[in-house]
Amino acid sequence: MLSIREVAKSFGGTRPRTVLHRVSLAVRRGEYVAIVGESGVGKSTLLNLIAGLDPPDEGSIILDGADIAALDDTARTLLRRRSIGFVFQAFHLLPHLTVAQNVALPLSLNGMNTPDARARVVEMLAAVGLAAAAGAYPRELSGGEMQRVAIARALAHRPLLVLADEPTGNLDADAARQVLALLREQVKQQSGGAGILVTHSALAAATADRVLTLTADGLRPAERG
Repeated sequence: MLSIREVAKSFGGTRPRTVLHRVSLAVRRGEYVAIVGESGVGKSTLLNLIAGLDPPDEGSIILDGADIAALDDTARTLLRRRSIGFVFQAFHLLPHLTVAQNVALPLSLNGMNTPDARARVVEMLAAVGLAAAAGAYPRELSGGEMQRVAIARALAHRPLLVLADEPTGNLDADAARQVLALLREQVKQQSGGAGILVTHSALAAATADRVLTLTADGLRPAERG
């Protein structure tokens, strides 16, 4: 479903700094993969490349037959909107919108009609245990609740690929366990979909089907302790 081949990315002007060098990865449908590694090694950069937020300098990123690296900005935006769900460490909920309105955003962007969108929002909020909070605003929620809303939003449009960037970094241990279990459960329930989790947390990585370590030399299977 996802095939990354020999991807490289550098940043900077006259003296560019190489962040990723010849990284390759294949993710199958139904698979939930965790990527771990030291700070600054390029984990978030890799997610941004997969999401089409940045173009790679070299290599290909093929999602469901489409080469993201070969698309222009407009095509990448449309592919991301349709096929990718992103869960961020900092939640990125819109504070002026209610919980239900935040979850409905990707549905609106994808042109889903209002009755179907409302039904999907109700379904997703029930799935993350926040049906009673539909009319609340993000400021009225705990960190764990906000992250559950972010998961509901990321999955509302049934994306092919869910990307999670340190989704428990701002949560206490109990909230983190709940969010990790929920994220895995929801990814696994997406028909034909898959998920990639970037994390520093051994607890988070342990929820994945497969754990890879990103180093300057690329991706390799992580040692299970």
